[in-house]
Amino acid sequence: MDTGVRIRRGVPCGAEEQVAAMYWEAFGRKLGAALGPPERGRAFIARHLHRDRGVVALAPGGRHVVGVAGYRLGGRGLTGGGVRDVLTGYGHLRGLPRLAVLALLERTPRPGELVMDGIAVEASHRGMGTGSRLLAEIAAVAAEAGCSRIRLDVVDVNPRARALYERHGFRAVRTERTPYLKGLMGFGAVTTMHRAVPARTGEGPR
Repeated sequence: MDTGVRIRRGVPCGAEEQVAAMYWEAFGRKLGAALGPPERGRAFIARHLHRDRGVVALAPGGRHVVGVAGYRLGGRGLTGGGVRDVLTGYGHLRGLPRLAVLALLERTPRPGELVMDGIAVEASHRGMGTGSRLLAEIAAVAAEAGCSRIRLDVVDVNPRARALYERHGFRAVRTERTPYLKGLMGFGAVTTMHRAVPARTGEGPR
């Protein structure tokens, strides 16, 4: 068990680049077509991060982020940046096709639903319970926001993540074959998973 790690809500001010680097390591193949090259993509993520839409794991001392789980709620997710930001950052000629790729990754929560925006843990802290603790905190966020369900998507090339989600009560509800994305983003199927959130009284969406 990862006893020295502390879980907190919100990305600490000044840790944006740490989180962006961790996200890119975990999802760079998928994001590269939209936000690459890596240096530029990491900078874009860090610049447009919504710090209040993440749960982080901090190493002893509280300065270094070793894990992060993002979520989308109330119209915002951990990773931000709209049409204008993409066009400003990459230019109109290069920005327009990037917007088309980003549209393929867009996931809008339904009423009463929290959508997971990805989870990433440093290699040195994997297998020590960090991911489980992040998921437990996301579930608490969903309950306090009055959500009845958590939704996430997991790609076919990440069986380790799927196994983690299944251990925490997520169940697969559908799988979409995406052979047209294999060469572009590295995966050929996406499975949507749901986990019910027990109702809590006296809480509402934030």
